Amino acid sequence: MKLAVGDKYESVIQKSDLVSRDLSWVKFNERVLDQSKKAHRTIFEKLKFLAITASNLDEFFMIRVGSLYNYLDYDKERVDYSGLREEPFKEKLMKDCQRFHLDQHDHFTQVILPELHQEGISLVNVSKLTAEEQEKVKQYFMKAIYPMLTPMVYDGYRTFPILMNKLLVFGVVTTSPGERKDMRKMSFVQIPANIPRFFEIERENSLTLIPIEEVIRENLISLFRNVEIESVSLFRITRNGDFTLEESEDMDANFLEEVKRKLMERKTGRVVKIEIEEGYSKWMLNSLLERWNLRTDSVFLVKRSSMIDFTGLWQIVGNKRFRDRLPQVPDPVKPISYSEEGRAEIFDILKEKDILLHHPYNNIDSILDLIEKAAEDPDVMAIKMTIYRLAKDSRITRALLRAAENGKHVSVLFEVKARFDEENNIREAKRLQKAGCFVIYGISNLKTHTKLLLIVKKDDQEITRYVHLGSGNYNEDTARLYTDIGLLTTNETLANDVSEFFNVITGHSVPSDYQNLITAPRDMRNQLIEFIEQEADNARNGLPSGIFIKVNSLEDSEIIYALYRASQSGVKIKLIVRGICCLRPGRQGLSENIEVISIVGDFLEHSRIYHFHNNGNTRTYSGSADMMVRSFDKRLESLFKVESPLLEKQLMNILAFNLKDNFNAYVMQEDGSYLAKSPAEGESVFNVHQEFFNLDLETVQSVKLVE
Repeated sequence: MKLAVGDKYESVIQKSDLVSRDLSWVKFNERVLDQSKKAHRTIFEKLKFLAITASNLDEFFMIRVGSLYNYLDYDKERVDYSGLREEPFKEKLMKDCQRFHLDQHDHFTQVILPELHQEGISLVNVSKLTAEEQEKVKQYFMKAIYPMLTPMVYDGYRTFPILMNKLLVFGVVTTSPGERKDMRKMSFVQIPANIPRFFEIERENSLTLIPIEEVIRENLISLFRNVEIESVSLFRITRNGDFTLEESEDMDANFLEEVKRKLMERKTGRVVKIEIEEGYSKWMLNSLLERWNLRTDSVFLVKRSSMIDFTGLWQIVGNKRFRDRLPQVPDPVKPISYSEEGRAEIFDILKEKDILLHHPYNNIDSILDLIEKAAEDPDVMAIKMTIYRLAKDSRITRALLRAAENGKHVSVLFEVKARFDEENNIREAKRLQKAGCFVIYGISNLKTHTKLLLIVKKDDQEITRYVHLGSGNYNEDTARLYTDIGLLTTNETLANDVSEFFNVITGHSVPSDYQNLITAPRDMRNQLIEFIEQEADNARNGLPSGIFIKVNSLEDSEIIYALYRASQSGVKIKLIVRGICCLRPGRQGLSENIEVISIVGDFLEHSRIYHFHNNGNTRTYSGSADMMVRSFDKRLESLFKVESPLLEKQLMNILAFNLKDNFNAYVMQEDGSYLAKSPAEGESVFNVHQEFFNLDLETVQSVKLVE
C-alpha cells in the first residue's frame, strides 16, 4: 500500500527532539478553529474565530511559506527542525495545510451555514431572490460595481496582468465567434478590496446576504460583449509578503540581501498559494501553475457550497443589528495593587509604591491617563517611549503632540517595520516629528519590540522618573482583547536601567550592566540559560527547584536544550505557550519533567512571565520577549525583574491560574499534537478568562507554585 505524505515522513519527524516551527503553527491554528466548533459559543463567536483562522492562514502563507520558497527558488539548503529538507518539508506542510483547509470549509458548510439560517441569516446567490430583489441587485451592480471593474485580457499582444494579493479574481476564458478553440484568450477581473463582501437585503425578520462574487458572476456578461464565454473560474492568490531579516532568522544577511535585490525587480512577490472554486478551467489553471512555478499541492479547492476567503465574515460579525448578540466583556476591575484607581493622583501613588496592571482585566486607562497628565503637567520635563503598534485614533499620539506643544522634550522610537502596521506608524511618526518631537524610525536591522515609557518630572527640586514597562503594545484597542502585563514604578534601579537603555537606542552608547533589566540582542538568551542551569544545579543538589514560563512562542533551540537538560536533572518545568512550541514535552529520557499547555479562548494570550524558584530566592520577570531566535538576536527586547513581593505574587498567580484552567487549555503531547483539557470528575470549571475578573488579594497572597 502506498503511504500518504503524512505517513511517509512521520517517522523522520517523530525521531527529532524538536517540533517543526511551521507544523506547530498549523496545530495552533487548529486550536483557534476548535474555538469556532465549541457548542457553547454563539454563531457570531463561531464566525469570528473562523475569520481569525482565515487571516492567520493568509499571514502564514505570506510570511512563512514565502520564506520557504526563498530557499526553493534560489536553491538554498534548509533543514527544518523536523529533520526534513526543503522539498520534503514543503510536501508535508502543504499536506497539513490542505487538511486544515478542508476542515475549515467542512465546518463552514456543515455547521456555520445551518446555524446562520436558524438565526434568520441566509447566504444565497442571485437566483434565490425575488424578481424585485434581483432588480435591486442589478441596479447596485450597474451603479456601484460595474464602473470599478476592469477586465484584463492576456494574449499574444498584451503582457500578463499583475494580479493583486488576496483579492478575489474571476478568470474568464473566451473565444471570438468563428475562431478556433486554440485561439481562446484568458481575461481577469479583480474584485476591488473596497467593495463590501456581501450585498445585504433586509427582510422583516431576516437578513439575506449575497456574496459580492455572485452579484458580479450574474452580470459578468456585461463585461464581455460579442464574445463567447467558455468558462468562468473564481480564484484568489496569496503572494510572498515579507523579506525582512527579522522574519528570516535562519538566513544569513548576505543571502537575504541578494533575494531582496532580485525581488526589487518584480512588482509583486511570488505566488505561494491559489484558492480556486470547483468547476474551474483546467486550461487556465495549468497556465497559471506554469507561469507561477507552482505544483498542484499549492492549489486549494473550494466547493461552490462554501466561499473563498472567510475574512469576509467580519462583515456579519460587525453588523449593527447583531451588536447586542455578541458576548459582552465584563467591565475592568481595579488592579490588586492599585485600589485607589480613579480616586488619587497617580504621580503621588507611584512615589509610594509600584503598580502591576493585568490587561484586559485592568483598564489601560491608567497608562493613558499618566501620559496625558504628563503632557499637561508643567513640572514634567521629558517623555520618552518606544512604539510598536498604535490604535488608529490613538490617545497616545494626541498626548505626545500636546506634550511637544507644551515645550516638553519628547523622544519616540517608532518601529516602522512592525508588520502590517508600517503605514500607520510612518504616518503617526511624521505627525510627531512635525510637532517638534525627536523621532527615531527603528534601528538598522533590528526591530524594536520592547515596550518602555519614561517620564521625567521635577518634584520639589528633586527629579523623579516614572517608568512603565510592559509586554503589550500601547494600543487602547487591542488592550481590550489581549492579555498583557504592565509595571508602573518609580523604582530607581529600574529607572536607571530604562534611562540607560533609552540612551543606547536613541544615541551612540554601549551600555554598562543592567541591574533589573535583561535586554536583547545583547544577553537575554545567555541570562535565561544561566537561570535554567541554576535550577538544574539546585535539583542535582537536592534543593527545591522549579521553572514556570508563559510566552506566546517557544522556538529557540539553545533554550529548548537547556530546558531538556534541566528536566533530566529533575527540575519540574511547566510551560504555558499559546502558539508555536518546538519543544517536545514528556519524552522519556529527554523531557519527562516538562509539561506544556496552550490557552486559547476569548482573549488573546499575549503576556510573558518567567519565574524561577531558585531555592526560594525567586526570580520573576515579565516583558516583551518570547523565546525565539528573532527575539534574542534580531529584536530590541527587554525583560524586567519584579521585586515587590505583592507584584511578584500577582505574576505567580497568573501562572497558577493559567495552569489551573480546564476550559481554554490544550495539553501538548509528545508527538506535537494537542488534547483539549476538561474538568476531572467532580472538578468545577475554571475559566481563566473569567476568574481574573473575580480575583481578590487573599488569593494572590496565598499562591504557591512549588510546594
